[in-house]
Amino acid sequence: MRIVIAEDDALLREGLALLLRAEGLDVVATTDNPVTFLAAVDKHTPDVAIVDVRMPPTHTDEGIQAAVEARRRQPGIAVLVLSAYVEQAFATELFTQGSGKLGYMLKERVGRIEEFLDVLHRVVGGGTAIDPEVVAQLLTRTRPDSRLERLSPRERDVLALMAEGLGNAAIAEKLFVTDGAVHKHIRSIFSKLELSPDDQTDRRVAAVLHYLRDEAKR
Repeated sequence: MRIVIAEDDALLREGLALLLRAEGLDVVATTDNPVTFLAAVDKHTPDVAIVDVRMPPTHTDEGIQAAVEARRRQPGIAVLVLSAYVEQAFATELFTQGSGKLGYMLKERVGRIEEFLDVLHRVVGGGTAIDPEVVAQLLTRTRPDSRLERLSPRERDVLALMAEGLGNAAIAEKLFVTDGAVHKHIRSIFSKLELSPDDQTDRRVAAVLHYLRDEAKR
């Protein structure tokens, strides 16, 4: 696995590089700004880019914009975005670009090494991972007439775990229910959110993106 890291905090940047190299992964470049990050992507064609949301020069959304541009230049690249805070608008902008090989994780969870590595491998493998805290904030906010209002409390629980990238078996284990029950809940979620099996996107991801896009329009 070839990795490029874009993070302007030198301590975190080098700490990530040391951690990943200790795991036998190939960190081909580390950088602290969007310009050199994109240059590294062009040069090394990495499997995955780990990108901070807020980077120089304005420390607003440069990281997200750079991640979107990296995906445009290298469509096969996986992107794991790190953020110090839950930033819904930035998550929306990134995830509406596509449903695969994307992750959004809070920096505070990077110290949980097994969890961080699991998310990284999941994203590189073609999956999607949204930080549980982001999901929690999305699902606790309500608005009239939202399709999410149709979901039962248990369906919301299942959706939250789906958004974290867990499969049916893992969801069943977390909720102490059978695989069959999880499958039934997921079918109900898709139906209530009007997600057709003919959709081109991953319906598991689309279930969460529906809410993200809805909030972005407010």
